[in-house]
Amino acid sequence: MIGFLVNQKEIKELEYLLKREMDEILHDLQDSRIDHIVKRAMEERYQILFRLFRRVASPTECTKYMRTKNKPVRNYK
Repeated sequence: MIGFLVNQKEIKELEYLLKREMDEILHDLQDSRIDHIVKRAMEERYQILFRLFRRVASPTECTKYMRTKNKPVRNYK
């Protein structure tokens, strides 16, 4: 386990950066041009960022970024 000391201003900055990055990933996950393998990697990255976000954000903020565990719908032609 690694300890990490930050002040309130740094926590707000971390929260802002994590939100921004998670928003970007959520936006990209909606893009149909991106391959499903890449989307899976993006989803894994999102989960890591969300776990970090949970440590610095309030529970109400966390609920805004929670993802459901639905399986992706595939279009077969």
